[in-house]
Amino acid sequence: MKINIIKPEDQNINREEISSWPIWTCDVSEFDWFYDEEERCLILEGEVYVTVNLESFHIQKGDFVEFPQGLKCRWKVIKPIKKHYSFG
Repeated sequence: MKINIIKPEDQNINREEISSWPIWTCDVSEFDWFYDEEERCLILEGEVYVTVNLESFHIQKGDFVEFPQGLKCRWKVIKPIKKHYSFG
């Protein structure tokens, strides 16, 4: 399973819709996570490395990210994260 990261310069997203999504925050930390449904999110602040198996994905402010349903990963937050998110 792969994480889809869309960098700011490649985004064609509806920012007005995304701004109505809930906000989630997380301080510097490290934890395992499982996605029981697809999540889409826009990173407003921060920086994180998400590792799937042996592959690490660098995610930072401005990135639009899609996490597939069924994904098992490890988050290593190196700068506090703030993101808009939507499940389903």
